[in-house]
Amino acid sequence: MGTETRGETVYRGIAWSAFACSANTACVDVKDGKVLRIRPLHYDDVASAEERRPWRIEARGKVFEPGGKTLLPPLSLSYKKRIYSKNRVLHPMKRVDWDPNGERNPHNRGVSKYERISWDEATSIIAAEIKRVHDEYGPLAIMCQADGHGETKVIHAPHGCQAMMLELCGGYTLQARQPDSWEGWYWGGKHVWGMDPVGMQVNQQNLYKDVCEYGDAVLYWGCDLETTPWGWGGQQPSRMAYFLEELGLRSFFISPDLNYTGACHKGKWIPVLPNTDAALQLAIAYTWIVEGTFYKDYVDTHTVGFDWFERYVLGGEDGVPKSPKWAEEKCGVPSYTIKAFARYWAKHAVSIAHADGGGMIRSPFSHEPARLEIVLLAMQGLGRHGTGQLHMIEFGQFGFSEWNPMPRSEKYFELPGAYHGWMETIGRQHFFPKTMTPQALTLDEGEKLHWYGHVVCTAPRADQFEPFEFPADGAPLIRMIVSDSPSWTTCWNGGYSMQDALRHERVETIVMQHPWFENDTAFADLVLPVNTMFEEKDVAVDNWSGQFNMMYIQDDCIAPLGESKSDYECAIEVARKLERYGGIYESLVERYTHGKTVDEWIETGFESARADELTTFEEFAEKKMCVAATAEGWEDDPVALTRWFDDPDAQPLTTPTHKIEIYSTGLAEHFPDDEERPVVPHWIEATAEHQERRSCERAVKYPFLMVSNHPRWRVHSEHDDVTWMREIRTCKVEGPDGYLYEPVWLNPQDAGMLSLVDGDVVRVYNERGSVLGGVYVSERIMAGAVYQDHGARVDPIVVGKGGLDRGGANNLICPTAITSKHAAGEATNGFLVNVEKVDVAALAKQYPEQFARDYESADGLRVSAWMVDGE
Repeated sequence: MGTETRGETVYRGIAWSAFACSANTACVDVKDGKVLRIRPLHYDDVASAEERRPWRIEARGKVFEPGGKTLLPPLSLSYKKRIYSKNRVLHPMKRVDWDPNGERNPHNRGVSKYERISWDEATSIIAAEIKRVHDEYGPLAIMCQADGHGETKVIHAPHGCQAMMLELCGGYTLQARQPDSWEGWYWGGKHVWGMDPVGMQVNQQNLYKDVCEYGDAVLYWGCDLETTPWGWGGQQPSRMAYFLEELGLRSFFISPDLNYTGACHKGKWIPVLPNTDAALQLAIAYTWIVEGTFYKDYVDTHTVGFDWFERYVLGGEDGVPKSPKWAEEKCGVPSYTIKAFARYWAKHAVSIAHADGGGMIRSPFSHEPARLEIVLLAMQGLGRHGTGQLHMIEFGQFGFSEWNPMPRSEKYFELPGAYHGWMETIGRQHFFPKTMTPQALTLDEGEKLHWYGHVVCTAPRADQFEPFEFPADGAPLIRMIVSDSPSWTTCWNGGYSMQDALRHERVETIVMQHPWFENDTAFADLVLPVNTMFEEKDVAVDNWSGQFNMMYIQDDCIAPLGESKSDYECAIEVARKLERYGGIYESLVERYTHGKTVDEWIETGFESARADELTTFEEFAEKKMCVAATAEGWEDDPVALTRWFDDPDAQPLTTPTHKIEIYSTGLAEHFPDDEERPVVPHWIEATAEHQERRSCERAVKYPFLMVSNHPRWRVHSEHDDVTWMREIRTCKVEGPDGYLYEPVWLNPQDAGMLSLVDGDVVRVYNERGSVLGGVYVSERIMAGAVYQDHGARVDPIVVGKGGLDRGGANNLICPTAITSKHAAGEATNGFLVNVEKVDVAALAKQYPEQFARDYESADGLRVSAWMVDGE
């Protein structure tokens, strides 16, 4: 890699999908080898208005246009603080009491400190461990964590480089990423209306324009478009919402908290208790049925099985009518509010907006509210003008121009030829779901895990009926983990059980590579230092902005800090050491790199993008930018599902009957007796695996329901060390010990009952363990609910089940069980907890070593806290 900046301003896509698709294109100003500032890209600087052909949406006498610059969120603008974080891993590290030739002490992972070693020693050990595991157990004894969020890169992409290298020398067992952003839609929505790949309304074509022209209201159901899109596509959704208000459309916000969208925009907040949305939805349907205010003829012609649903809603199945009064006790919404809202909806054209799904899509039984939402849309004539499920994030994802409610560009750029990232699950037999990793790592000999489907979001609906097991017959259990996504405990289900799994005696070696020392890295035996995106030359696309699609070359801004290398280079270094063993490792570097330089990979990526009609590679290499104009004639594209509304045979769905299946024929055929995901969507009170309702016996000890949102000031577990963010009151709460705790939002009623005030330090707990937080008293969270963003950096005091975490990483205490018996999704929201004040001074006396770690309130826990010499 070059060590000097190619120019004073460098293009960078600063987003965190971790895939080859990006947004948030920025200009990075560099001087004397340091990043000075990050600022928006002005489109006029790279392409004229004539070349871009800016779109215009005209509705009700007003005009909406794309704007003249990229709409960078604060997370992108502040990202230089991440580059120079005191938490950067700058050299290879080894756990001091892990000896590959002696005692490995797996029980000390998460507790022991680290020593600095050389690249030669680190890669020699890693190569030797790979060879040893191959010889003793076989390649499938190595598990790759090759998925997750992270910096968006292409050539140097995370979550694939080391997996691609291992694939060339025998393979590995893949930890398969489940559809975490779309759990309920994938496991539920697909069975109602198809909509591959993820179960949300895929056809968004011109839907925003249609809502502008014909809509009466937008319902933001668990949707925080002022927060969630920041990590992936910037702030265009915010502008879209403001324009709808300007046009006179009403806004409704349904969520336990008055989220940032509800706080910023005019409208009505309907507070609903966490993971009780299904009760509210059923009561709305009940109101429409008894009052006769739904589209009966449409339901007859466009849906299957409504009579089964009607019978359940009216109480014919279980003797319990799902009336507003019934729902009030379940969801906390007054019955009069439910009836008034249902009556408004029945008289108006209402769309439901989502930024993927929010908490209700990641809760126990999340497939039920997902299915019920589609039923409600169908009952009010889904597809008629002004209605639909409006997607407010990742416009055009998966390369579908139809999956974009905004005017489409003439080109959707993709770079598969240069991508070294995430590995697809479909077609693999040696894998297990990410949500079942703790169980997979701790299986006894002879035991097996069982589940259905490849679990990845891109798998078709019928894949959910295919049974799988781990380990496959004749395959070994896991002995080694290779990872570059060390945030399992921070972002997935049952994190304390994962901490225990990472300390299991059978797991002999854990290797992690990452730019920062955070979360699961404290459980690694070896850690390799990785560059940030600013230290690598790469190629990128911007397809998710909702403005203009772009492809550009990203020059390295600065020299690599310390001894860090890219993920791609890390894999090459290990491959070089493996070559010494010959055999299957012979010529591994050449086979892995194909003999290409980074510049040659960029050219290969350009060729795979098929952008020849817009520019030549020589022009692209010189200008470093290619902008796709708005497609001519986009206004004439058919609107989303309007053809379906007019004639369902003209636009058949991908369900078995080609209609909306309120009675899911696939579920009826394969899982007819499933009480957790019934053939017709239901309210599920509780099961043996999930006792997370206020009606459960556990609620006596744990009376509050947890809200665990996408964080406002992070992207999942990233950015927790950004100094500018940590100064914000809703980002961190300063405790009496000077530590900045993750905020715990409490309604004044609950805070008073618990004798808590702003700034108190509390533990949020259940039988799985505890996490600390700082009290933030606010009317923006409803009584009975506790709100703490997920993704805070792990700062372990006591590790494992029943543990205690100072950082406030509440995924540690969420359920370990999957969404439901036949749905291997995560359940990380809407679970029971209790809250109590703690004396941090007393805790510091009880755990002096943990409270004495190197820490500064400005940026938090530092890598030196884990080094034996404090370096």
